[in-house]
Amino acid sequence: MKLKVLIADDEERIRGLVLATLGSDDRYDVLTAADGADAVSICQAERPALLFLDLLMPKMDGYAVCRELKSSAATRDIKIVMLTAMTQESNRRTAMKLGVDDFVTKPFSPMALAAKLEEILDPDHTKAARAA
Repeated sequence: MKLKVLIADDEERIRGLVLATLGSDDRYDVLTAADGADAVSICQAERPALLFLDLLMPKMDGYAVCRELKSSAATRDIKIVMLTAMTQESNRRTAMKLGVDDFVTKPFSPMALAAKLEEILDPDHTKAARAA
């Protein structure tokens, strides 16, 4: 069974990059959302294993999406990786308090994003690969 991964970003090129990077991997079913409200709706309906979430989006920002998802028993276990160009420590602290699992700073390489996905969803496999 494929793991569902959602990319929520208002930039079409970012969604396309993630889709191109992860969409060819048979292990993942990649979903996309162009704003925070759609991200919440898709998470509630599809329950992805991981959400790559932009911080600055229309309708609901990344903080509001985190708050909404982590407050519900149905969605609180979704892993969240924040995608952002905002690198201030205060932004990271706020997001971590809301339940974000990790960060990827924009701009990012497609391979770094794929590695982060592996690290978050399969930490034992990642540790074994590093040890080899």
